[in-house]
Amino acid sequence: MDASTAAGVEGRHATDGGGPRTPETAPDASAAPHLRRLFDLLAADAPAEALGAVTGQAREAGVGGADLAETERAVATALRVRSSLRAHRRRELELAALFDTAGDLAASRDLDEVLKAIVRRARMLLGTDTAYLTLPDEEAGDTYMRVTDGSVSPVFQNLRLELGEGLGGLVAQTTRPYATPDYRTDDRFRHTRNINAGVFEEGLVAILGVPLLLGSVHGGDRKVIGVLFAADRTPRAFSPDEVALLSSLAAHAAIAIDTARALHDTRAALAELAEVNALVRAHSAAVQRAEEAHDRLTDLVLRGGGVRDVAAAVAGLLDGALTVHDPGGRPLAAVRHDGGPFAADSMDAGWLVSAAEESRAAARAVARSGRWICAVLAGQELLAIMVLHRREPLEDSDRRMFERAGVVTGLLMLLRRTVAETENRVRGELVTDLLTDAGRNPALLAERGRRLGVDLDRPHLVLVADTAAEARDRLSSAVVRHLFGSPGGSASAEHAGAVVLLVSAEGAQAPDQAARAAAVQLGHLTGAPVTVAAAGPASGPSAIADAHAEAVRCLRALHVLGRHGDGASAGQLGFLGVVLGDAKDVGGFVSGTLGPLLEYDARRGTELVRTLAAYFGAGGSLTRAKAALHVHVNTVVQRLDRIEALLGPDWNHPDRALELQLALRLQQLHL
Repeated sequence: MDASTAAGVEGRHATDGGGPRTPETAPDASAAPHLRRLFDLLAADAPAEALGAVTGQAREAGVGGADLAETERAVATALRVRSSLRAHRRRELELAALFDTAGDLAASRDLDEVLKAIVRRARMLLGTDTAYLTLPDEEAGDTYMRVTDGSVSPVFQNLRLELGEGLGGLVAQTTRPYATPDYRTDDRFRHTRNINAGVFEEGLVAILGVPLLLGSVHGGDRKVIGVLFAADRTPRAFSPDEVALLSSLAAHAAIAIDTARALHDTRAALAELAEVNALVRAHSAAVQRAEEAHDRLTDLVLRGGGVRDVAAAVAGLLDGALTVHDPGGRPLAAVRHDGGPFAADSMDAGWLVSAAEESRAAARAVARSGRWICAVLAGQELLAIMVLHRREPLEDSDRRMFERAGVVTGLLMLLRRTVAETENRVRGELVTDLLTDAGRNPALLAERGRRLGVDLDRPHLVLVADTAAEARDRLSSAVVRHLFGSPGGSASAEHAGAVVLLVSAEGAQAPDQAARAAAVQLGHLTGAPVTVAAAGPASGPSAIADAHAEAVRCLRALHVLGRHGDGASAGQLGFLGVVLGDAKDVGGFVSGTLGPLLEYDARRGTELVRTLAAYFGAGGSLTRAKAALHVHVNTVVQRLDRIEALLGPDWNHPDRALELQLALRLQQLHL
């Protein structure tokens, strides 16, 4: 009905019957205003309730009949149009969000950032309370919670699921999305105590899960690389559009995850390649340094260089000071990295030998107290000990270089020792002639010695060494090794069943110290106790021969006293030394034996020496001693107590008492 028709009808109603009609009999009102309002509401995107209210408003305005029916149909159509428009608008927003998500994922190169972006966008697009993503752990054979957004439960965030468990297990097995309005009561899924504990603590009810798939849709070889979830803490039915939306996001996410993994693997491969390349370069540099070291050390050996030359070369190559010691720990060479002399900190010989034994057992250099120690070996024989003074750790290549230097040093020392043994055999003939008949032609012996590098006119110590019969064959070789590296002019020879060592006394130890050191060193080299006696210093063939005779007597005394494996000189044997020694140092024996008493008497004016002589003269009788001294017996006792305090508690033992009585007699003879 148009406006003119409506006006005509309205005019007829006004004149028909002579007056206006009551509402029950009034003609139908026009639907046009309500239809226009419907279009205005639709254009303004009014709520569905506002659109639905138009029908009621038309009815109240008096629209009836066909117009009211038409209005109702128009309202229904407008509601459908509104729903369609909103769906299109929502779809546009979702597509825009998906494009944004795809852009964000494509821009991200870090796998953790990619996963966080996926979960965060899933929660935002579906408007859920939480979203999360699980990934398979191929090594453990299960699935674990990788990323969550909106989660509050630590149990849920650290959840691990066996394959096939829960809603996620069904999604992964079937490669299809699954949704449940109430997970707790849904029996389509394999519930476990572990999963239920996590879900219930998080308070989740409605859950939607979609697979993250890689591979061709038509190829049939698609692989599930994870499951993406959106969940609410209240019951909710997820619409097909929401399932499709989350599936679209999962498709982008799968590609982004695969890309991020590929980039991570590529970076890892590049890093590994760079590491390998660095190792190759380092190995190449090490090989070059090893070649340089080999050339330098070989050149040293060929040119006849000594132990110090090798030490200087190695110290320069390894940028540290180097010392070389004999098997007993005595220094043979000490150089800085620049070739200058090196004053090494004092090292205990026992500690050094122990470190060398550790190096020998390990067959490699060992680090100890800021030093590197390498045993220089010839088979199992310890030739020397090399010590690198450097606190910084050694690279494997440098350690091998250090050990190779030990091998070269051992070769050099073996060559030198072979030469020394040859020279010593010639010098040994001189020593034998010197000891056999020194007085026959001293001048000729001295001249022979000078030609052999042994200046007999300079002071020498004479050492005589002896060991058990089964070890005597090893003793001669051990003596040569002991003398190797000693000051020039040293020699040795077998004579009268013992081995005689002629050692230059210039800068050497005192005779008794030299004897003890030789006994220790030779015992170690021989593998059996070696007894050593020393005499000297002596100069000239005759004096050297006399010193040898004194050393032989001292050696016999050591055996008589049972001091096998020990070293001493005549001066260390008490009254036996006075009897055996050529110097007959009576005064030294008396002062060494009675010195504390003599000093006490001189300082305090007492008579301890006279009291001791009276006590021994009385046969140990206090009564006869006090009569000889004309003092009270208590005075004798007090003086003897003082003597014991000065000489020690063993002063009255037989051996000590004999020495004291001999010293008292000799002291009286020299008064």
